[in-house]
Amino acid sequence: MRRIFYAIALCLGTVMAAQAQELQAILQTHADEIAKPSRKTVNVALEDLIASGLPRVPGFLEAWVEKSVWQRDDGQFFIGTTDGDQIALRDVDTGAESVADKSAFKQLKPNGGVRRVIGTALVQFQLSDENLERRTTAVASIARRPAADQLAPLLASIDGEPDPVLKTRKIQLANFLSARFADSPEDRIAAIDSLAKDTSVEARSVLNQILESSSGVAPSEPEGNIARILDPMQAPDAYYAQLVEAGFAPARTGPAVIRAALEANIIDGRVGNVPLAQLGTDAARERAYAALAKEGVAPPLVTTQTRDHALGEYVFYELYDEPNAQITAAAEAALASVEQRVAFAQAADLALDGLSLASIYFLAAIGLAITFGVMGVINMAHGEFIMMGAYTGYVVQTFIPDYTVSILVALPLAFAITFGAGITMERLVIRHLYHRPLETLLATFGISIALQQLAKNIFGTQARPLTSPDWLDGAWVISDVIAISYIRIAIFVLALLFLALILFVLKRTRLGLEVRAVTQNPGMAASMGINPDRINMLTFGLGSGIAGIAGVAIGLYAKVTSEMGADYIVQSFMTVVVGGVGNVWGTLAGASMIGFLQKGIEWLNPSNTLAAQTYMILFIILFIQFRPKGIVALKGRAAAD
Repeated sequence: MRRIFYAIALCLGTVMAAQAQELQAILQTHADEIAKPSRKTVNVALEDLIASGLPRVPGFLEAWVEKSVWQRDDGQFFIGTTDGDQIALRDVDTGAESVADKSAFKQLKPNGGVRRVIGTALVQFQLSDENLERRTTAVASIARRPAADQLAPLLASIDGEPDPVLKTRKIQLANFLSARFADSPEDRIAAIDSLAKDTSVEARSVLNQILESSSGVAPSEPEGNIARILDPMQAPDAYYAQLVEAGFAPARTGPAVIRAALEANIIDGRVGNVPLAQLGTDAARERAYAALAKEGVAPPLVTTQTRDHALGEYVFYELYDEPNAQITAAAEAALASVEQRVAFAQAADLALDGLSLASIYFLAAIGLAITFGVMGVINMAHGEFIMMGAYTGYVVQTFIPDYTVSILVALPLAFAITFGAGITMERLVIRHLYHRPLETLLATFGISIALQQLAKNIFGTQARPLTSPDWLDGAWVISDVIAISYIRIAIFVLALLFLALILFVLKRTRLGLEVRAVTQNPGMAASMGINPDRINMLTFGLGSGIAGIAGVAIGLYAKVTSEMGADYIVQSFMTVVVGGVGNVWGTLAGASMIGFLQKGIEWLNPSNTLAAQTYMILFIILFIQFRPKGIVALKGRAAAD
């Protein structure tokens, strides 16, 4: 086959001269090999076909693989498709179409092995095809089934590749093939060294294939490229079974074998001169069996001591399939480097996941942090404000089909709706329950149930779609290991914007000044002319409005249902309490701690997310015992209260 691929390169320079030839004439020269091909004879015909450089050769090879080549009674070949008793024919040279009776033709049906040979030759031919899609398909075919005879034509096609992306892929694939199939050890080692920085699954697969080994046992250390010498005492029974399989030792004598032999040789109440009454222990039964073995009526007794002695007499090893020790040493060094890079990449990917989850928790909890910190109100309906924001986004999308515009409209609208709902709730319920935390908790819990039921009555129990714009589809793929979806990046950016906006409001506006004053000392703030009742109302509305915007963001990747708020209320409260009540930076710290902690626990126990959340809650309970005021403790009201 190697001659075929060199012929491909040569044919590129002789296309003009080859146009004078006819494909049918070449086919007739190899009529027997084409009509009745085998894996040994088909190569001769393929060499001449490819060397001809005729533009219709690839089409003929494709038809041959697809069993669409027909031979007429006079030996002429055509490409055809059947239609009942008729066959639609296409001339292999001119492409002229005709219809004939199928009875005068014989369909060529090469077997699977021949089709693979033809397909391999066709792939090499298509590497320099004018059509980009054909070249891409050929490269993908080589990647699926790499072989040594594909290296030369792949290398020959790289310099003339006009597409930069496909050219990069060809170079990468050529490195993979060179690492396994290059002619000289130096070329293979150079290709292997180039893979030391490639963390792709393909690169690791290539290195692992080079390092494939087989285990064996021998009386002495064997010749060849030894991967490692094994210690049989780490699993003596398994290694002894390997000895038995290799014919170096007799099989172990198990209790069942001993019992059967003893039962078969009972004579006058004795077995091997041992009375039956004395056979109550394993040691006694083994002595009796040893006596039978000495008499030749039973196989030799193989005890634990016999097994261990036999294991010490032989060498257990793993031998590389690759005979060149320099190549395997280079592959081991490259694989170690790749695995180290993969470990770092996995840590970075885990950190990105933790950062993404922290931004979601921050968005969900920041509104609660404001209301809880300023007012001391335990609002169990905070999750339902998140749900209201998500449903607002869904309703907007039903009227505005442009998803980008609908999201831009939904964000302020969700804030307005939940801001109004929050003020209404504060005026009607919360203001009558200040300084009564138990009643406030029960009242807001009841409101949350009512809001959930209202959502079910309006939207039903099925999850509703909140579709993200096209520019948020997919993920930012940094490497084969590190990737993060664009939606999560958008939520992270939104969380940063909210952080900056809230800090601006609290630090640079009159409302923020009044909020901070009421937070630190409501009595002193009232004496300075600030209306704490008004501030409480606006603060509750602000916190609720922020929850509505968070609902739109969360709904872009999570299911939008009436119960979605319940999925975030516990994490929101934990974020606020752990971070420090009433402090924006504390909420950020708490969200970061919980997000990274949860992802870390899930990484340690990936099969059980519920267990990970349970461990996280237990850790947070212990954390609060040692730091009850949170990571960033707020001075003022806490001291006064």
